[in-house]
Amino acid sequence: MRELLFVKSGTLRWHEVAEPRIEHPTDVLVRPFIAARCDGDSFYLRHDYRKLLAAGAMLHVVDPGFLRAHDDPFVGPFAYGHECVAEVLTCGDDVRNFAAGDRVIVPCSISCGSCAPCGEGLTAKCGPARGDKPAAAFGFGRMFGANGGMVSDILRVPYADAMLVAVPRTVNPLAVASASDNLSDGYRTVAPHLLRRPGAPVLIVGGGAKSIGLYSAGIARALGSVRVDYVDTSVERLELAARLGVNPIQLSKSADWFRQGKPPLPGGYPISVDASSRTRGLTFALAALAPGGICTGVGFYIRRGTPLPLWKMYLQCATLHIGLAHARPALPALLELIEQRAFDPMIVTSVIAPWNDAPQALLERTTKLVLQREPIRAVSSTNHVGETP
Repeated sequence: MRELLFVKSGTLRWHEVAEPRIEHPTDVLVRPFIAARCDGDSFYLRHDYRKLLAAGAMLHVVDPGFLRAHDDPFVGPFAYGHECVAEVLTCGDDVRNFAAGDRVIVPCSISCGSCAPCGEGLTAKCGPARGDKPAAAFGFGRMFGANGGMVSDILRVPYADAMLVAVPRTVNPLAVASASDNLSDGYRTVAPHLLRRPGAPVLIVGGGAKSIGLYSAGIARALGSVRVDYVDTSVERLELAARLGVNPIQLSKSADWFRQGKPPLPGGYPISVDASSRTRGLTFALAALAPGGICTGVGFYIRRGTPLPLWKMYLQCATLHIGLAHARPALPALLELIEQRAFDPMIVTSVIAPWNDAPQALLERTTKLVLQREPIRAVSSTNHVGETP
């Protein structure tokens, strides 16, 4: 079968590998027919980040913990892709919830659904799946296990009943192309906090995590936030934010209010999200919090000794949450929100490329790129949510 291989920065290629097989009775084999590029993939797809890290190490600006990581997850070659919608091809004997032909979302992290971390919703930290590794996931190097990539003809998915989530028939699969990771990541930044604080204003600092910040903004609005402010330097993303129905705020390099940590909303925001992946973005998102507020950072913070305004956070009784996203627990509620037509993720999708063009398309500079090929079994698209980007 054919599988997309990440070789090195700027180089992806198709190659032939043996087809995976059912190894355990809880496995399924699936055929991905829609795949999305994760925001974090640009980190290594277009840049030789190893050289950047070497320069950072010489200048003592990179976190030593990142430099010491064993079996780096971004070092090729490895099978690419960790966001997809797929068709079930074959099920193991113990699979009860799925059958051949079902369309499913495959979460990026592998989880058994029954261990203590999974029971707490920490599916990216599943004990049986990850063993002695930080996590077990599709589409990365050895640090996260050799589990295959989602831009391939066939993918083996373990713990199928616990992992897979069916795509509702009324939802266009293209709308949930990124639900395996980025879309679910956006949901977890705002949804749990808005449930506790209905209608609370939300601040999003956009940037490095290009689509996640926009997903967060759209979901916050759909869940009833009375005010969603989206701050970014990118005109393209600000226009997308406006289409999502939120308040776009242009950020310039000379913006004193940003540098001084003065939020656009007097009194601050109960909820903020840093999707800039930059220290100054995180600092502003924290400074903009109202008393008792919570900020979620979704980027990679690899700067040595990343500074935090701890005294201000102390006085504000503020909370900062960072870490791996746990996609699987968020999916049912996220899909319900999309099925209710409260939020359309397709607004964020900027390019839909043919599956066969993946090696070139994945290198494009754009907000959210999605690959598509024809499914084996056609399903009527009548009344689908998210028919157009």
